[in-house]
Amino acid sequence: MQRNLFHLEMYKTRSLPNTRIDVADALRGIAVAGIILYHSVEHFNIFTEEPIVHTLPCDQTVADVLAWLLSGKMYGIFAMLFGLSFFIMNDNQQQKGYNFSGRFAWRMCLLFMFGLINVAFYDGDILMLYAVYGLLLIPISYLPSRVVWCIIGLLTIQPVELFCLLTDTTIDHSTMWELYGKINSMHEHGTFWENTLTNLRYGFEVNFRFNVFSGRLTQLLCLFILGMQLGRQRLFYNEGNNLKIWHAIFCISTILVFALSFANFGELEGWLKPIYNLIILLMIVSVVVSAWYAFNGVRKVLHHLCIFGRMSLTNYLLQSIIGCFIFCGYGLACYYKLGITYAVIVGLAMVIVQYCFARFWFKSYSRGPLEGLWRKLMWIDKKE
Repeated sequence: MQRNLFHLEMYKTRSLPNTRIDVADALRGIAVAGIILYHSVEHFNIFTEEPIVHTLPCDQTVADVLAWLLSGKMYGIFAMLFGLSFFIMNDNQQQKGYNFSGRFAWRMCLLFMFGLINVAFYDGDILMLYAVYGLLLIPISYLPSRVVWCIIGLLTIQPVELFCLLTDTTIDHSTMWELYGKINSMHEHGTFWENTLTNLRYGFEVNFRFNVFSGRLTQLLCLFILGMQLGRQRLFYNEGNNLKIWHAIFCISTILVFALSFANFGELEGWLKPIYNLIILLMIVSVVVSAWYAFNGVRKVLHHLCIFGRMSLTNYLLQSIIGCFIFCGYGLACYYKLGITYAVIVGLAMVIVQYCFARFWFKSYSRGPLEGLWRKLMWIDKKE
């Protein structure tokens, strides 16, 4: 009897069609483009003490504006859409009567391998962490929605940072800064192979430590689960009262962002800053979704970002290869040549070039090169 009750509590598909969500592709395109721009602001993780050759008076303003708009938000949108994609694939398989858990675990192994390739170029890779955290979606996907919302609520309040604040506990981040020092020095003065070996040796560890330092340790998982739950609620479709919900999210998040923008977090910054970033993220997403369904002109403009977003994995790896060649010492060494504004212009040029490549590619293929490879490898043992 207890076993039957337990099974009744597990989430089951509602057997509703999961058509392609164009606004999700647009958001994914915005996220990847934003990641490229902010990586350019940071010179692809090269923080030199050498004097910058070409600077502009507006550099600091540009850095501050883009930090507010992009840092901690674009990766978050990317993570949320990761959870949404998981839901769609999982739900589609459930509707066919298949269990997707093992297949998704294999998909995460493949993503980890893509991450290894990426980190060989760029030490700030997020794919390996996504692959590890993504495995946690498997058990959570079986839970009923009310339990999932409770987990999201718990993770939203930044439990690790809140615990440290309440218990006066301090996390030692000195090892992270030491690793960054070693990596940064290699970026400036090392050969390509020296960079590759250093990134492979320290990349995963330094990224995990940065996740702890920045409050993303729990927020990343929170956004994965939130994306999955938004998929369950079908909030990215123009159905029922969905637009009213997005309008409410926009109004509430805008008010909170405005209020918190004038607040001095002080000693609470380690706890409140990630929450503040999350609220800005929700404001951005609600604006895009609301505008997408309300204005045909917006849809036409954002359609270009849909194209970019449909090739998100390929574009993410391409930006690592191109960006590191431009900024690292083994390439064009622009880490000390270009100030922030010029670096952002380079980032915009990268986005445009990669967008043109995506348009060219999709004339002949339905999926991006790495997206197609990822899918084929995921279903490698399945007969057509």
